[in-house]
Amino acid sequence: MPSILLVHGYPDDHHVFDGVVERLAADRHVITYDTRNAGASRVTGNAADRGSLAPYRLELLVEDLYAVLDATGTRSAHLVGHDWGSIQGWAAIQDPRAQGRILSYTSISGPDLGHFRRWFRTRLRSPRLWPQALFQALRSWYVAAFHVPVLPDAAWRYLLTPRYEKYAGRKIGDSGVRGLQLYRANMFRSGGAVPDGGYAGPVQVIVPLKDPFLSPKLVSGLESRFPRVEIRKVAAGHWWPERSSGDFAAVLDRWMAEHPDGAG
Repeated sequence: MPSILLVHGYPDDHHVFDGVVERLAADRHVITYDTRNAGASRVTGNAADRGSLAPYRLELLVEDLYAVLDATGTRSAHLVGHDWGSIQGWAAIQDPRAQGRILSYTSISGPDLGHFRRWFRTRLRSPRLWPQALFQALRSWYVAAFHVPVLPDAAWRYLLTPRYEKYAGRKIGDSGVRGLQLYRANMFRSGGAVPDGGYAGPVQVIVPLKDPFLSPKLVSGLESRFPRVEIRKVAAGHWWPERSSGDFAAVLDRWMAEHPDGAG
């Protein structure tokens, strides 16, 4: 039976998927890992010591993803990404290595950055669509705030981490602080560094309608580069995959049954 690779987002580590793994592992080979500089993963060496953003670039996150598949001896897998794991996933399926190796992709609460930028440009050119761009910009205010020196690091260390750990019911340590580099390295970077050619395989985009960070309208136009995309809306918030892990696992199980080898 095909494997499934689950990629977590920010400020989480692989434990965000514990409930899903518990429900799927009896019948499937389930793979999770701590992404670059999250959880037990560390970026080390001279570049990290100098504060360079280079080790956190999206193309290296994609390399990590394929390295995990190689290290686990996984020839092919269904890919699932949440939040920043979803952003990585969009880039990974547009890499040439995805052909025959990524059987399907499920995205939750993390846009393809190329699509995100095109979506914004299209709306800024049309006065009728300006409100969509404005409302998404307001939802994304924290992205700019994370680029401010020192302050967001201190906020995560002393204020946000304790609040998040109480909400999640698990420890994240200093992952919130370390993960800020993902935003600083990638969000305002010019395009061209990662693949942007689309993906012909099956794609499932799960849209939590109560997500405070992403507008449901962001899915508009995805079919131009992802012709087999299917949109599934859930009346839930950003962390639905963890808060309702049983429902999420059932959705994934049904999706993989419908697309066992990327077909269907």
